[in-house]
This record gives sequence, C-alpha cells and structure tokens, in this order.
Amino acid sequence: MDFDQIHTFLEIVRLKSFSKAAQTCYRTQPAISAQIRQLEQELKAELFERFGSRISLTVAGRTFARYAEDIMELRRQAQNALNELESSPRGEMVIAANEATCIYVLPGVFAEFKNQFPGIQLQVNRSYGSRIVEAVMENVADFGLCQLPVTEKRVQVVEIFRDEIRCIVPAGHPLAGHASVTSRDIIGHSLLLPQSGMTRTRLNAWFESVEHELRISMELDSSESMKRFVIAGLGISFLAAGICRKEVSEGELAAIPLAPMAMTRKLGLVYRKDKALSKAALGFIDVVLAHFGGPRIVSREFRPAALAAG
Repeated sequence: MDFDQIHTFLEIVRLKSFSKAAQTCYRTQPAISAQIRQLEQELKAELFERFGSRISLTVAGRTFARYAEDIMELRRQAQNALNELESSPRGEMVIAANEATCIYVLPGVFAEFKNQFPGIQLQVNRSYGSRIVEAVMENVADFGLCQLPVTEKRVQVVEIFRDEIRCIVPAGHPLAGHASVTSRDIIGHSLLLPQSGMTRTRLNAWFESVEHELRISMELDSSESMKRFVIAGLGISFLAAGICRKEVSEGELAAIPLAPMAMTRKLGLVYRKDKALSKAALGFIDVVLAHFGGPRIVSREFRPAALAAG
C-alpha cells in the first residue's frame, strides 16, 4: 500500500467514477483499476461493488475510506510540519565541548546562531578529549569541538582555530620576564597541570627530559581553576594563550612561549559523515566558520554548508 494508491481510492470515492478519477489522477482507467486491485489484494477485501457503469462502496470500502482520509490528512500535516521546519527550523541541537571551549568559544558562536535560528534550543554536553568524539559517534551530540588530531575515520573534521599553549605565571614571577621557557626552566617551580587530555599528553612529552625533577603541586580538570590558582600564587601552569588574554592584558598574568618550539593547539569541528544535516545544522557550520574566518585546513573532502545545501 502506498500514498498514490490511497489517493486514487479516495478520488474514486469522491467522484463515484473510475473514469473521472482517471482524469484527475492523470492516468488511464485500466491503470487506476490495477491500482485498486492491488490495494484490494493487500487489504484482502473488496472495496467497491460494481453495477454496470455505477459503483458503490462495500462495507469494507466504507470502513477503509475513513482510515484512508485520516492517513492522507496525517501525510499533509507531516509535510506541512516539515515545510515549516525548513522555513523556520525548530528543535534541539547538542554540542559537545570541553570547559574552556564552552567559556571562551561557544558564547559568541551561540549568540550569532540564535540570531539566525531562534527556534533551535542549544545544549552543551561538557566532555573531555576523546569523549567529545565518542559523544558525536553515539549521537549524544550533533557536533563536537575538540583538539586535533582526531583519528576516528567516521567523522568529518574541520580545523577552525589555532592557539598556542604557553607557560602561565603570575605577574612579577621570576619567569615572567623570559622571552621563552624550556622544560629545564620550570624545575623547582610548583606546577598546576591538567589531569588528562591532549594538552597533558603533549606536556608530558615536553617534560620528558626532566620528569624526575618536576614538582607537581596539583592536577586539575578545569582550565578556569588552573588560571585562578596561578593568579593566587599557588604555582605555574600551561594554558592556551586565548584563555588568558584578558588577564594578561590587565597585568594579572604573564603568558610565556615554550621552547625550543612553540606548542600549537588546533581546535576542530567534528560531526558524523553519515548523518543527514538539517538546515539548522548546516547553519551552525556556517556560523562556526564565519566566527573563525573559515576553515584553515579542509579535511576529508569538507564542503562548506552553502555548497552542501545547494
């Protein structure tokens, strides 16, 4: 049974004629007769009684007609609802991101997105590291914002932003005036380090030559906590420069590049490659790219939303 068969059936009921229904359905009379035969075979019931050129509904036909009208009305309502979604999207969108991204990246992105799609409710799934990609793959989140690289092959990855991990010290700290710091320079200083994640993994590699001489004071799961503790004089830490820009400009902190090479942090937008993107989802991609000035690196045949939509 399909919608076309039901439509044909209702046209015959309305016009009380196979030949007239054939005209309104733009088919031949044998074609619509074949449709009705297929429908009757599937329903295992005769729908019409035929008296020469006249027809009337059987008891089964009258019963089915009521349901057929409901089916077509529900189809119209569904189509209208979908058309309305296309012109004025509604619903919910979940973004997975870590704390620093939630505080320093998403507010500006969300503000612009809400201007364009006021009917979409945004939610944040606060996650860390690989858990962000897992949330996307498990359909817990529609999009993830996380550090790159991402090894999962089933997600689309677009690098949208680069920042630099720096040594963060209080203003007036002995290291504050250094042009850069090496791992040996931090020996003897209390360290406030992230508990886990990609930044911690990269810092461990940077510490490798002095790991037995480190003085780790605290391991924290919050970038904001690390920043506040550094300001309070509890130790030094390592954070993305963008997270500390305000405090550096106000003279509370100093952010010193790492040596011998800068430690660059790359932020990416990830979403499932096999997931159909709604108008609102494509709009979110556009807003993110516009917020950061477009993708720096195109990954896995990424196409801007405007192209994907058209």
